[in-house]
Amino acid sequence: MISNMQTLVGIGAYLIAVILIGIWYARRSSASPEEYFLAKRGFGPWVAALSAEASDMSGWLLMGLPGVAYFTGYGEAFWTALGLFIGTWVNWGLVAKRLRVYSQIADNAITLPEFFSKRFHDKKRILLCIAAIISLVFFAIYVAAQFITFGKLFSYVFGAPMLPMILLGALIVMIYTLLGGFMAVGMTDLIQGILMIGALLLVLVVGFFSAGGLGGIAANLSRFPRFTDFFGIATPKMAGGVQEVVNGVPQFGPGANYGLLTIVSTMAWGLGYFGMPQVLVRFMAVKKTSMIRTSRNIAVIWCFLAQTTAVLIGIIGRAYFPSLLGTGSEAENIFIHLSTSFFPPLIAGIVISGILAASMSSSDSYMLIVSSSLANDIYKDLFKKNASDTEVIWVARIAMLLVTVFAVVIAVSGNQSIFRVVSYAWAGLGAAFGPLVLFSLFWKRTTFPAAVAGMLSGGIMVIVWKNLISKAGGVFAIYELLPAFIISCLVIWIISLCTKQDDKTIDEEFERAKTAEF
Repeated sequence: MISNMQTLVGIGAYLIAVILIGIWYARRSSASPEEYFLAKRGFGPWVAALSAEASDMSGWLLMGLPGVAYFTGYGEAFWTALGLFIGTWVNWGLVAKRLRVYSQIADNAITLPEFFSKRFHDKKRILLCIAAIISLVFFAIYVAAQFITFGKLFSYVFGAPMLPMILLGALIVMIYTLLGGFMAVGMTDLIQGILMIGALLLVLVVGFFSAGGLGGIAANLSRFPRFTDFFGIATPKMAGGVQEVVNGVPQFGPGANYGLLTIVSTMAWGLGYFGMPQVLVRFMAVKKTSMIRTSRNIAVIWCFLAQTTAVLIGIIGRAYFPSLLGTGSEAENIFIHLSTSFFPPLIAGIVISGILAASMSSSDSYMLIVSSSLANDIYKDLFKKNASDTEVIWVARIAMLLVTVFAVVIAVSGNQSIFRVVSYAWAGLGAAFGPLVLFSLFWKRTTFPAAVAGMLSGGIMVIVWKNLISKAGGVFAIYELLPAFIISCLVIWIISLCTKQDDKTIDEEFERAKTAEF
C-alpha cells in the first residue's frame, strides 16, 4: 500500500502540472479560434518539434512498440520503427515548409480539412465535410487507444478495474485541453516529449546492466529461435491463448521468415506521416518558416532515440522477464514491469508518467483536431457563417466532450491491443489524407473532383482491405495502409488528368506557395 501511494504521488505530481498548464493558458486561448486551434501560428522550433513527435508517438511508443519487440523479437518492431523514422525525416524535409506557407496563402486555413477546402476553392465545403467525418471516425479510434493505455497503466499499478481508470484518464486530458486549447497542448507536449525520452533512456540503461549486459542478454535470448533475427520473427507457442512455459522457459516454434513483401508492408507505416493531422497542424503552427530546419533536426533526433530505445526495452525485457507476459496484449506492460522493478516507488511513478505523457500528448491533439473540425469546419462554415469567435470555441468544447464519450465507449468495448488499434487508425488517416496532402502541395494539376475521390478511396480502401481482402491471406495480408495509399494516389492522378481546373486563382496561389516565406 505504501509503495503504491508513493507511485501515485509521482504520477499525481505530473497530472497536476499538466492541468495547471491548461488553466494558465485558458484566458489566452479564448481570444480567437486561430489562437485556440493553432496558437496563432506562434510555435517556436522546440515546441513545434517535440509537440509533433510526442503527439505522434502516443502510448504506442512506451507500450505498443516494446510489447511487439518483447513478444516476437526484432523483426516487426525494427522494420516498423525504421519506416516511421524515415517517414518523420521525409515529412519534415518535404512537407513542413510548403504546408506552413500554403495554409496561410490559402486564406489562412487553420485546420487540415479547411486547408483542403480553401486550396481547391471548395465553396460547397464538400471536401471539408468529408475530411471532418474521416477525422472523427479514425481519431475516435486513436483516442480510444490512448484511453486503453490509461486503463492498462492504472489497473496494473493499483490493481483497479479498467473502466474507472479509463474514465479518469479521459477526464484529465479533457480538462486541460478544454481550457487551454492548442497552446496548452503544445506546451504540455513539449514537457511530455522530454519526459518520454528521459524515461525511455533511463529504463534502457538500468535494464541493460540489470539483465547482465550484452553477454547476459545475448545468452538469454539465444534460447528463442529467430528472436534476434532482423529478417525473421519469433513464433511463441500458444496454449489456451497464452504462451507455453516449461520449467520457467517460454516456448517458441521454429520461427518464420520476414520476407521482402512483409518488410515493405511494415515499413509502410512511414507513409502515414503525410496524412497525420496531429503532425501536419504543427507544421502550420510554426512561427516562421526559417525555424523549420531547426525543428526538423530536433524531431529527427528525438524520433531516432525514442524508437531505438523503445525496441531495445522490449528486447531487454524478454531477457530479464522471459516468461512473465504470456500474450501480445500483456506484453505491452513490459515498460511498467521494468520501471517498478528497477526503481523506488516514487521514482517509478515519475518514470511511469512517461506513459501518461505519451498517451496524453496524443489524445489531447486528437481531441482538439476533431473538435476544431466539427466547430470551425462544419458548424461555422456550413451552418452558421456569422458565428462569433466565442461561440465557435464553445461549440468546439462541447464537441470535444462528445468525442471523449465516443472514444471511451470504443475503449471499453474494443480491441485491447494498443499496437493493433493504433495501426488501424494510422492507416485510415494516412491513406485518406496523405496522398491528397502530397498532390495538393506539389502537383498544380490536381483537381477538386480528384481530391474528393482520392480522399474517399483511401479511407474506404483501408476499411475494405482490413476487414475483407486481408482475410484471403498470403500477399493480401499486407498492412492495409500500403495498398490504400497506392490506390488513393492512382485515383487522384487519373481523375486529375480526366478533369479540368478552370480557376486561375488556384494556380496563382500554388505558384506563390512555391517561393513565399513567412
